[in-house]
Amino acid sequence: MALAIGIEIADAFVVPLREPRPATLFGAGQVDNIAVACEQSEAELVIVDGALSAIQQRNLEERLKRKVIDRTGLILEIFGERAATAEGRLQVELAHLDYQAGRLVRSWTHLERQRGGFGFLGGPGETQIEADRRMIRDRMARIRRELEQVRRTRGLHRDRREKAPWPVVALVGYTNAGKSTLFNRLTGADVMAEDLLFATLDPTMRAIRVPGLEKAIISDTVGFISDLPTQLVAAFRATLEEVTAADIVLHVRDMANPDTDQQKREVLSVLVDLGLLDGEGGEPAVPIVEVWNKWDLIPSDRRAELRKIAESRADETIVMVSSLTGEGCESLLEMLGRELTADAKVHSITLPAADGQRLAFLHARGEVLESTDAGEGVDGPQIRLSVRLSPRELGRFSAL
Repeated sequence: MALAIGIEIADAFVVPLREPRPATLFGAGQVDNIAVACEQSEAELVIVDGALSAIQQRNLEERLKRKVIDRTGLILEIFGERAATAEGRLQVELAHLDYQAGRLVRSWTHLERQRGGFGFLGGPGETQIEADRRMIRDRMARIRRELEQVRRTRGLHRDRREKAPWPVVALVGYTNAGKSTLFNRLTGADVMAEDLLFATLDPTMRAIRVPGLEKAIISDTVGFISDLPTQLVAAFRATLEEVTAADIVLHVRDMANPDTDQQKREVLSVLVDLGLLDGEGGEPAVPIVEVWNKWDLIPSDRRAELRKIAESRADETIVMVSSLTGEGCESLLEMLGRELTADAKVHSITLPAADGQRLAFLHARGEVLESTDAGEGVDGPQIRLSVRLSPRELGRFSAL
């Protein structure tokens, strides 16, 4: 993860923990070993792949004479560097303030012994805690109000998309699974897509053409990660709401990663939290299709093995693609066309030839299979069309 923001790793090693120490997490000897390793490698920063309390972080910094951050702090740094829009920056700041609020209060515990006075009066430690806590609380309240406005605006956009009956396809997956590269491949867009964790933080939407439909809207979303801190899950809830409004979800998996099965479990856990899955193997609220990505990096014998696995899961829809080379992307679009028009039926509709609005609607929103001359009617020349329409589109047509 540290590589994601350009940190040069001087050394990395596992420190076995028999029992976490409240003061420093590690034992005294282990802290001394870390200090020696820092001196030898001339490291300026120590990253602990786990959660540190404020006291543990402060004590380690005093013992190691270096800046120390934990997993949550590192993820926040990555998010802060990646946020490109005002919304993304607000979400990161909210997460950071939430993270700091608890640590700030704990870091002032050494002043609580100075507490004195009577009634509501307290000592300088309590005063400092309350002042800092109030500043953080006020700023978090302002950010939440701004994010609520963003959420309302996005809700209006969703309502507008529902009135214009274009289905929405959401890309989800573990971070660095190749979602943005696939998004660019399908849309011709130029969204940031690099071999980095959390390259995408802000939701991006574009139109794509799929067979049987004039267009569909595809949405790229923030990547998931194991043990995502609760502050970040809460802050990015507005972003992930795009997934819950989708007509179909594409779960993009990095099949070249040896941990792909564990990554899948992490993603499904988030989808359960979002209400898209009930967590008990029931029918998902939205159709979920697995996209097995990075097919170009998989050797032929492993490909054959994966195809057998896919065939054994006949009740699921699985598509193998390489978003980098484009292999399988046409099959993916064809599958999307089938899935998004699965409930469509063929209807015979007769209209006046001069009724341009409804004719245009049928050509744009449905699949016109046949068009014939239906002779003269009370409104002039008539046209009979054989059109495949979904129930939703038929209802909208009837309302015209």
